[in-house]
Amino acid sequence: MSQEAVEATEEIVEERERKSWVIDTRPLKVTAYRRMWIGNGVSFFGFQFTSVAVPVEMYAITHSSAWVGLLGIAGLIPLLIFGLWGGAAADVIDRRKLLLISSTLAWLSTVGLLAQALLGVHSGWLLLALTALQSAGFAVSSPTRQAIVPRIVPTGLVPAANTLSYTTTTAGGVLGPLAAGLIFGVASTGAGVTVAYLVDAVLFTISFWATWKLPPIPPIVHAEDEEKPSAGVRGILDGLRFLATQPVLLLSFAVDIIAMVFAMPRALFPEVAADRFGGGSAVGWLYAAIAIGSVVAGLTSGWIGRIKRQGVALVVAVVGWGVAIGFSGFAHSLWLMVLLLAVGGAADLVSAVYRQSMLQTFAPDRLRGRLQGVFIVVVAGGPRLGDLRAGATADFAGATGSWAGGGFVAAGLAVVLGLTFPALVRYRPPSEDPEPPSNRPTHHPKAA
Repeated sequence: MSQEAVEATEEIVEERERKSWVIDTRPLKVTAYRRMWIGNGVSFFGFQFTSVAVPVEMYAITHSSAWVGLLGIAGLIPLLIFGLWGGAAADVIDRRKLLLISSTLAWLSTVGLLAQALLGVHSGWLLLALTALQSAGFAVSSPTRQAIVPRIVPTGLVPAANTLSYTTTTAGGVLGPLAAGLIFGVASTGAGVTVAYLVDAVLFTISFWATWKLPPIPPIVHAEDEEKPSAGVRGILDGLRFLATQPVLLLSFAVDIIAMVFAMPRALFPEVAADRFGGGSAVGWLYAAIAIGSVVAGLTSGWIGRIKRQGVALVVAVVGWGVAIGFSGFAHSLWLMVLLLAVGGAADLVSAVYRQSMLQTFAPDRLRGRLQGVFIVVVAGGPRLGDLRAGATADFAGATGSWAGGGFVAAGLAVVLGLTFPALVRYRPPSEDPEPPSNRPTHHPKAA
């Protein structure tokens, strides 16, 4: 690490803790993090065009919310396989190289979506296959990216870095769906999905640039008598065994699964937008609404790092998410539905930051990739199961019953979990250590 980088890091961590509600931007002073933050934010904005276009195209082809829900399964299966393997690989392979390879796979799936739209294939099965390919790339890149963060920012700033990342990606989650909604409002479905896929493919190049500019991030050097990590089954099992000894982490995963499986209504957005609000740009507002709340919460998140009863805050946030989603399912005014979804999104950002920070501060670097793999399986797999649940139950309970009922069930189950397993609500973060953790390599990546 250069002397300039050392001095820059010391200046960051020596800043006095702020007592502001405004988002903490100190991690952006670390150049490597700042580049990755920009690349991720821009690419996620582009990805939102695809995330809207795929279900819209699927519904246009099949006229069935159940088929839209199947997109969740198509994304879940490769996520389960490659999320665990990708996390294990991130503990063995240079994380920068692994991120470049996995990002390329995700980009190729977007190009495939663009090609099928241009050719007018109109195949639901092909959409499922390309969704699965995209999920495989995401399953490897996401835990790798998250495992990089504690290697390039000081430990005391990890919650702030996570908040910045979530806020930026959710800002993309606002602007991307709104822009996609405008496209579908003025263009036919066929032209709209083509433009959406093209935008995603082009903007993804910014993420490649940010990853390319990262310093090498090789595995840490282990002691000679310490068992070396493995990217195979043994390595995955080592991570799972460690996780089994951490009840707080297990409970944080469980409460997130409850929130996403029972209260994620996005598979119903195309149907509800068409039936209640006449289609058009309404679908863009629905896909953007949750992210709007997350952005507002992120911009006023200066208090998040100062909360000591983080376990209680996590449960309260999940309950708030479920209740807001439940009431939004009854709304027949687009703006009331958007408002309630935004309230849910604000609660979701709070829970997401606490869950991610708990994991990153619990896990030693030699296991961080593997645990991030499990984390991404839970975080990304839960909404996909939620898509399946929402689409399937809508066929017999109706869109309102599936949407509102799921939200209230999630809130109730979160309360039950917190009362039944008090280890989660008793959780407090470890005392902050502003210096880089001892399990980092001695040749810490340069901050510049």
